[in-house]
Amino acid sequence: MPAQRACSACGRFELRPHLRVAGEMGPEGLIPTTDRFGTALADIARCRGCGHMQLDPMPGEALLARAYAEAASDAYIEEEAGERATAAAALRRIEAHLARPGAILDLGCWVGFLLAEARERGWRALGVEPSEFASTYARERLGLDVITGDTQTAALPEAAFDAVALGDVIEHLTNPGEALERIHSLLAPGGVVWLTLPDAGSLVARLMGRRWWSVIPTHVQYFTRASIATALQRHGFALLELGTAPKAFTVEYYLGRIGGYSPAVAKGLTRAARATGQAGRIWAPDFHDRMGVVARAIDKEA
Repeated sequence: MPAQRACSACGRFELRPHLRVAGEMGPEGLIPTTDRFGTALADIARCRGCGHMQLDPMPGEALLARAYAEAASDAYIEEEAGERATAAAALRRIEAHLARPGAILDLGCWVGFLLAEARERGWRALGVEPSEFASTYARERLGLDVITGDTQTAALPEAAFDAVALGDVIEHLTNPGEALERIHSLLAPGGVVWLTLPDAGSLVARLMGRRWWSVIPTHVQYFTRASIATALQRHGFALLELGTAPKAFTVEYYLGRIGGYSPAVAKGLTRAARATGQAGRIWAPDFHDRMGVVARAIDKEA
């Protein structure tokens, strides 16, 4: 019998089977725009101690590293206006907890829209991205300083950043505690971490169960508000802000995601949106199932 795995949030050995969702990553690999809703790389277990959910067994690091290095998709590039709007909203929330823009590090920055917005707001911006496709786009098309590499092992200076962003990343990590500890070491005194992630304890998630749109092959962790707060506290952070963080995309993009449930309905709604001139409108509906979190390293107070 394999050894029981500890909860990624609280560390207890109290994981129990929760949702049967094991499947394959699909022909497109681990891209951020998958619509393979209701499928993960293993079944989901839930911690009886803190309510956190995670895959059990956890996929191997080598498999995930290879898949993320090979990930490529133009979909987010085509949604640049909405992505930049989402990034600007995130930066405003980060800046509310700092005296002024300084040095920001975006771990898992994809094509770099948050970094581009940060640069325009006066930040000194650096990113790390495992995808060769995405990191090359960030450097060559946006002129950004982005390292192609693993977010945990890329060579980075310690105590050098006023803010570290982890946007839609922590749910992909097999060892999120290790990532939080590294972020702690990278932050300068008074610095903050910004995280966005799905809220597996939200009403939408609980009602939809295994068919929730965040149950996808790229996700290995399913945090609730309580479990992300627990994880941050365990690894030396004080929670400053925890709220919702809706993402802005075109109406057509959102309607296209319905294809993960019903391709015919998605096509019909998309045609209607185009016919009425609404397809290109930027839309940020708040389903209250995506969190935005700001926390400060408690032993690095300015």
